[in-house]
Amino acid sequence: MTEDVKLMKGNEAIAHAAIRYGADGYFGYPITPQSEIMETLMELKPWETTGMVVLQAESEVAAINMVYGGAGCGKAVMTSSSSPGVSLKQEGISYIAGAELPCLIVNVMRGGPGLGTIQPSQADYFQTVKGGGHGDYRLITLAPASVQEMADFVALGFDLAFKYNNPAIILADGIIGQMMEKVVLPPFRPRRTEEEIRKQMPWATQGKLAGHKRNVITSLELDPAIMEENNIRFQAKYRKIEEAEVRYEEIGCENADYLMIAFGSMARICLKTQEMALAEGIKVGVLRPITLWPFPSKIIAEYANKVKGMISVELNAGQMVEDIRLAVNGKVKVEHFGRLGGIVPTPDEVLNALKQKLM
Repeated sequence: MTEDVKLMKGNEAIAHAAIRYGADGYFGYPITPQSEIMETLMELKPWETTGMVVLQAESEVAAINMVYGGAGCGKAVMTSSSSPGVSLKQEGISYIAGAELPCLIVNVMRGGPGLGTIQPSQADYFQTVKGGGHGDYRLITLAPASVQEMADFVALGFDLAFKYNNPAIILADGIIGQMMEKVVLPPFRPRRTEEEIRKQMPWATQGKLAGHKRNVITSLELDPAIMEENNIRFQAKYRKIEEAEVRYEEIGCENADYLMIAFGSMARICLKTQEMALAEGIKVGVLRPITLWPFPSKIIAEYANKVKGMISVELNAGQMVEDIRLAVNGKVKVEHFGRLGGIVPTPDEVLNALKQKLM
């Protein structure tokens, strides 16, 4: 069978992959640098083919609450935005996590704080993996480093969300969203039928259907003893995810003296830095976390016994570096290098930082 290969932006790949996954609905609001997701969906008009609903909401707050409603019905629903817009969605995300509902969120990060800039950033790491809304909850977090992964992670994100009844998020940066690459689009999946939803998701609100019990979905519980039981259940689920769903990539790490740890676009820059370093006789590996939560703490801890130092390369002031330091527990030196304000570092800058901070 001939592969369906296209040249497209990362944002466009998200839209195509959502339709092909059999998503039931997209609810969003335009903001640079992710607006092409909704624009592409509008151009493709999936409501005429698969029946997928595509709606521009009146605000980011409205969009995430539409996702809440759709997810409560057992539908495969999603939203996308960029940093300031995702901040506005945090209350709704916390509600969805508290109600234990599956959905997919996409954040194509831009610089901040505040309105900041439309240029790329990775400064939403804390917001995403530490829980940007209130309460003790977690988001399954996938960090793509290519347009291909933007497409692939739509299905993976949805599948993980439904597997664990938990929101999943694709955390990309503006570079990955806007860059163009060849992508092999996934095959089409049919949307779930109402009968499949009733069988696979008995918790869903289905209305007054014959033989279907009445379900109430809420994150509210006024009895503190029951609320504690709910939270204990959440934490048990999160531990299960941490045991089963850690994903990462190792490039040239086996005999490395130093380790560069980076995600998204910064991992791509580190690959060129690695090539330059090896040419100078510096043995350096690249470890790329694919899941930012659950974080690959165990493998990083193992490398703490093998390498002389690690550097976290990020488009921020230093966020993921804290999780790396927690993982190594003081066994090896861990430094950070990053640029701010939407400025993307060159491989030479990263190599110089490696030399200055670790050698």
